[in-house]
Amino acid sequence: MTIPQRTQVAIVGAGPSGLLLGQLLHKAGIDTVVIEQRSADYVLGRIRAGVLEQVTVDLLEQAGVADRLHAEGLPHDGVNLSFGDRMQRIDLKALTGKHVTVYGQTEVTRDLMDARRAEGLVTVYEAGDVAVHDLDGTSPRVTFTLDGRPHEVRADFIAGCDGYHGVCRASVPQDVLKTYERVYPFGWLGILADVPPVEHELIYANSERGFALSSMRSSTRVRCYVQCSLDDKVEQWPDDAFWAEFKRRLPPHVAERLITGPSFEKSIAPLRSFVAEPMRFGRLFLAGDSAHIVPPTGAKGLNLAAGDVGMLAEALQAYYRGDPAGIDGYSARCLRRVWKAERFSWWFTSLMHRFPENGEFGFKMQTAELDYLCQSEAMQKVVAENYVGLPL
Repeated sequence: MTIPQRTQVAIVGAGPSGLLLGQLLHKAGIDTVVIEQRSADYVLGRIRAGVLEQVTVDLLEQAGVADRLHAEGLPHDGVNLSFGDRMQRIDLKALTGKHVTVYGQTEVTRDLMDARRAEGLVTVYEAGDVAVHDLDGTSPRVTFTLDGRPHEVRADFIAGCDGYHGVCRASVPQDVLKTYERVYPFGWLGILADVPPVEHELIYANSERGFALSSMRSSTRVRCYVQCSLDDKVEQWPDDAFWAEFKRRLPPHVAERLITGPSFEKSIAPLRSFVAEPMRFGRLFLAGDSAHIVPPTGAKGLNLAAGDVGMLAEALQAYYRGDPAGIDGYSARCLRRVWKAERFSWWFTSLMHRFPENGEFGFKMQTAELDYLCQSEAMQKVVAENYVGLPL
């Protein structure tokens, strides 16, 4: 592989947001180099989201990587909220005219990797000592080592798609960047297992014992979660214990249909809300998890990242046609959408989880709000509009 010394857009991070941006720009005739600190196998091994908004599907179609998604993805016209022994289906299609598609982030990443490889585009994996330089000049640089040798790529722009712990946001001067954060007092214990879903659409469950989510990756593979303590360890949760607790948090008429089986992946994830402003500094643009994190309750993480890179790709295309207004307005445009998604994810998390500090009064308030939601088509429409995703 020959690594060019110059490109139009250097993309740091080869997760789905970086790869999607690279593919969208390639379709527009804009040169890119993607630089990733981890191996390709590591990137593919990350277990993440699986619910795609229509905006995300549209962008994957524009990138030319949606064939397998349409063949294997599961369109969902509704989503279920349960509390106690009740379950309310939110009819997304009837309320908004839209649906969501269940298709794992791992598969999205694989499709984007395959497309980039087929086009012969440069992606550097296992890059060491990645750093970005001269961000407020006219020719920013990315430096890194590969197989012990130093490399430098100059670019017109750098896209920071390298996640929450990446180097790009950390390279923005601290007096420029303002961050906002909410750390939640619990985590999600999640498993993957090859058993059929208990319901053909997702179930978000609020129970006296805590939150649970019944999700899936296919008609024969489930991704299920229970709210747990941040002090819990995976080793404390053998499969039998997980399934027993998961079952207790579902309505009885649903729980009796549950089919269990051995898990082949199990992990605990903390929850946080986080936003960094602005999302542009000089010639550096932040996108996806490098700029914002949402709790997974609202299924917004991957979809927000896709929205960012969709707007960034559009802005860069306009710039190369002679119109800089798009890149000048990129941060403000993204943040309007980001904060709305942050609000929905925070609200939905607050509604469905047990917060130790809120006690029984807080649980009664959740129950009352869920009861009201069951009776109010207007509130169901608000939930549906946010769940299927707001327009770019």
